[in-house]
Amino acid sequence: MKAPAGSALDRLAGAPISWGVCEVPGWGAMLPRDRVLAEMAALGLRATELGALGYLGDEPGEIAALLAAHELGCVGGFVPLVLQDPDARDALRRDAQTAAELLAGAGGTYFVTAPVRDASWSEPVDLDGEGWAAFVAGLELVEEICAAHGLIQVLHPHVGTLVERADQLSRVLERSDVRICLDTGHLAIGGVDPVALADQHAARVALVHLKDVDLSGATDVLAHRTSLLAATRAGMFRPLGAGDVDVAGVVATLERRGYSGWYVLEQDTTIDPAAPGASDPRRDVQTSIDYLRRVLGGAAHGEG
Repeated sequence: MKAPAGSALDRLAGAPISWGVCEVPGWGAMLPRDRVLAEMAALGLRATELGALGYLGDEPGEIAALLAAHELGCVGGFVPLVLQDPDARDALRRDAQTAAELLAGAGGTYFVTAPVRDASWSEPVDLDGEGWAAFVAGLELVEEICAAHGLIQVLHPHVGTLVERADQLSRVLERSDVRICLDTGHLAIGGVDPVALADQHAARVALVHLKDVDLSGATDVLAHRTSLLAATRAGMFRPLGAGDVDVAGVVATLERRGYSGWYVLEQDTTIDPAAPGASDPRRDVQTSIDYLRRVLGGAAHGEG
């Protein structure tokens, strides 16, 4: 689903990660999908990413019907892929094809590529020249598959992947013309100024994830002394306006530069498997929406 016309507040979408739904192994409990989608709709959000592939269903028609029942569109989905291994091209092609068929069939627009080291999300390594060449070739293969399905590939710089630091993102921007998912939180953790990226590379930004982060622990996370899961459980990710990221500055810069796509609200969250009913992720998402209303002006749809 493409973003509707209108202000930034008219283009807010949700993501199951704000309700603790994540594809990272061992992340936490996954709340029932009908609860998550109903709460998104009640908050006035117009669309959602799919979350962990399979969470909303394994068949495109099933997902499309479920979203329609909650009056939500499909933005797209986050797809972890191994890009840098030339000996694993058949697996890359198969995995990308499967994900593209699911996303396109569910009505999605964006194929969000996360360049993981392997399917287990092993600690990332620095690529050498040959590795970067293979990485870019992998991106190009995924680009071809996305184009065949009418999808837009966006690369997601993300902690715990092969593109998590500023220098790694610079290599991608120099070596490839892939479009970017600007995730305010993960970029900030990786040492990238998201406002500067929005200003300097606005033409490359095709999708935005809005996160706020307490950056006091960013150095340990980026050095892999603290895992992303542990940092998330400790409250590293905050409702918008409660952390250290200039979220309002990113949105204002992108709007000035002509960005007209989705702003996906994401607060990386874990749900305690022992007490899933004790959490209230909807409250935090409402706090983020209220923040955007204050700093951007206008009115968001729905009262939440």
